[in-house]
Amino acid sequence: MATAKAGPVRDTVRSQAVRLRLLGTEADRLTGVAALLLATQQAVAGLGGLGGFVHLREAAPGELRLAAVSGLAPGFSTAWARIHDVEEVPPARAARSDTGVWSADGMGTGASGTASVPLPGPNGPIGVLSVLTAGAGSPTTEDWSFLVTVAAWAARRAESVSGDSDQPPRESEGTGDRAAAELRMSELTVALAEAVSSLDVVRAVQERVLPPFGADGMLVEVVERDHLHILGSTGYSQEFLDQIEGVPLTTHTAATMVLRTRTPCFAESPAAFVRLFPPLESLVNVSGKRAWAVLPLIASGRGIGCCVISFSEERSFSDEQRTLLTALSGLVAQALERARLYDAEHNRAQELQRGLLPRELPSLPAVSAGARYLPAGHSGEVGGDWYDVIPLSSDRVALVVGDVMGHGVTEAVTMARLRTAVRTLADLDIPPDELFAHLGDLVRDLGDDSYATCLYAEYDPVTRVCTFSTAGHPPPIVVHPDGTVVRPEPDIDPPLGAAEPPFSTYELHLPDNSLLVLCTDGLVESTTRDIDEGLDQLERAVSRAVAENSQSRVADRNGEPSFTLDDLCDIVVSDLLPDREHTNDDAVLLIVRTRGTPDGNVASFDLPDDPRAAGQARQHVREQLALWGLPELEMTTELVVSELVGNVSRHASGPSQLRLLRSDTLICEVYDSSLTTPRIRRAAFTDEGGRGLQLVAAVSRRWGTRFLPEGKCIWSEQALTP
Repeated sequence: MATAKAGPVRDTVRSQAVRLRLLGTEADRLTGVAALLLATQQAVAGLGGLGGFVHLREAAPGELRLAAVSGLAPGFSTAWARIHDVEEVPPARAARSDTGVWSADGMGTGASGTASVPLPGPNGPIGVLSVLTAGAGSPTTEDWSFLVTVAAWAARRAESVSGDSDQPPRESEGTGDRAAAELRMSELTVALAEAVSSLDVVRAVQERVLPPFGADGMLVEVVERDHLHILGSTGYSQEFLDQIEGVPLTTHTAATMVLRTRTPCFAESPAAFVRLFPPLESLVNVSGKRAWAVLPLIASGRGIGCCVISFSEERSFSDEQRTLLTALSGLVAQALERARLYDAEHNRAQELQRGLLPRELPSLPAVSAGARYLPAGHSGEVGGDWYDVIPLSSDRVALVVGDVMGHGVTEAVTMARLRTAVRTLADLDIPPDELFAHLGDLVRDLGDDSYATCLYAEYDPVTRVCTFSTAGHPPPIVVHPDGTVVRPEPDIDPPLGAAEPPFSTYELHLPDNSLLVLCTDGLVESTTRDIDEGLDQLERAVSRAVAENSQSRVADRNGEPSFTLDDLCDIVVSDLLPDREHTNDDAVLLIVRTRGTPDGNVASFDLPDDPRAAGQARQHVREQLALWGLPELEMTTELVVSELVGNVSRHASGPSQLRLLRSDTLICEVYDSSLTTPRIRRAAFTDEGGRGLQLVAAVSRRWGTRFLPEGKCIWSEQALTP
């Protein structure tokens, strides 16, 4: 910590004059909160700080109240609304010592430090002006002199600020003075400080600026790629907005002029506006307005946009109003620049997250699916929720829903790593509990504070059995075709990163056209309901929607569903999250309708444990393909089963089995009791064998091996048309 004596410095007169140029004749007319805000802006700009604020002494002894804030993040006004002067924070120390104080204490904002100087009064300090510094070390002597000068200017004009923050500044004579008095500058400052997005800034201006001035029109434009684009508007027709959208900065309009000159423009009548901008006469008529205040938005030394306050009646602008509107434009510019940086980062993060989720769900023989991903509406941060539908061998399907704990870009990247890992492990055709063991190792490698919940399920359309494991994640909900709702209550393992193998595995039998509903906790859990209540509500919402759909199907002569799975997702989301804009967690909903493989599309044959097995397998293939009407696949399928069965005869032991599945593809499976993994090897020109799996790979769309408790299965898929 450091303490600096306040006092004039001989070598800084010219520099101070430059930095104090806005505290001139017009600004001298300001009093109360408006003056404190302008002083705070000047102090922040002069020191190149991250933000600033003013505390005033309360009537209660030993207490300081926050009276003005500029350029600070949401929550600051609440955290530091009142300070006791016995505290060791810089404002309290400056109020006690009557001197300037700098401390490497950013007061929870991330700043490198805080510089505070007292507002001098006849009987000691009446308050404190503070700036959050950006650079390392205490401000220079010149900076201290500048802060003392600004603080003295603010102190002389702070008399009208009462202890009640809801009271407006002191009212003066005249219409302009009354408008300035009615403007609750402290409320606007707080609203801008708490604005997160650009639209929040526009809303704050609309609600806090227009009513006190009696204005009925507002237009906020921002500079993007040398053009002006409309960010928000009030009181203008769409015809007018279409004409001014995307105007190049090189054109001669009111907005482009104030940006070039960085000087506000006030037009008190249409005639005055046309005198300034003759080519815009037709635009004036379309606008429907008769007086304008066109304010440049300048932040970090550059023009970022323009704010137009307009009126339906002609009116004059007093010097005080002009000064006040100019000060307001500075507040809006700072808030807008910060909000646009947030918007850009948030949009990039959301694009990253959405890019990592499935662009569209696959259409598979065993399932159809609908899903919704809903980013948090209130926190503004991306999360680590994800879902996936992964095709496996033999028409089986893996269904995944997961949630990385926490919010932010780091969590979104972790989600991407886990989703990639799940897909890689799923391709190995390992069971859910073994997959979780590998995935848990990955999460632990990310750090001690990394955790993720996940539900991984495999559905087999031949057996109609869904096998799943869950690590700290809500269990699935099943809706049978007759409307019966089943909610399994398994013993849920801890989240990945905390749980140790073995993981529990559970099985569900799913009749055809069953619904499997999976979600993350953001859909069912909130500050107003626990997760069990949310799951109950989810169960009721799905059950009610399915019942209504069944009634509609009865009324439909064709018996067609009255809505799709996407429609069902929308119904459920609307029921559980009616106010999405105020949610504080991401949410995922995945609804899957299952379809079993008809018995007539499955054929199984036992094969002997001797050299006759390949010949018998070819005979079974010819007969079954003739029965299914697929003679064009006979030659390639005989080749495939010959090689697969031959491999079993040469390298495995015990009886084997052949299974054929007719689906969107023709699937050939050969089962044996060996755990030996078949591999393609490079055969030399002189080798008489070793090319069998190469031939299988050449005629198959894909092929592979999956291991079972009693052995393994080698499988191949062929397109139904050659």
